[in-house]
Amino acid sequence: MTDPIADYLTRLRNALKAKHRVVDIPASNLKKEITNVLHEKGYILNFKFEEDGPQGNIKIALKYNRATRKPAIEKLVRISKPGLRKYVGAEELPRVLNGLGIAIISTSKGIMTDKEARNLHIGGEVLCHIY
Repeated sequence: MTDPIADYLTRLRNALKAKHRVVDIPASNLKKEITNVLHEKGYILNFKFEEDGPQGNIKIALKYNRATRKPAIEKLVRISKPGLRKYVGAEELPRVLNGLGIAIISTSKGIMTDKEARNLHIGGEVLCHIY
């Protein structure tokens, strides 16, 4: 697999379109950090790391609106790709939907949202936009 983050986002996107409650994703440290950010920001209900075999799995409980049954995550967009990396400085950090969405940034201080990176005044690689 050449792009594990794109695979992670695609598995989430497919599970949301199929209205699944839980999705299993092969684990890695980067995927665990992205999952933590999604949980902190309220885009997923819950998650659990399972140590099965050499790699392990991440079980993610997806979040839906009870009344309309619409998913909490409307769109997942991969920004930085293996063929074309997108790096930004602290001054050029993107705003997703004028602050309503989040951009996940890989910085020297770890994986964080665009707002947290702006507060710490650090830039990095823009992994994806979520709203």
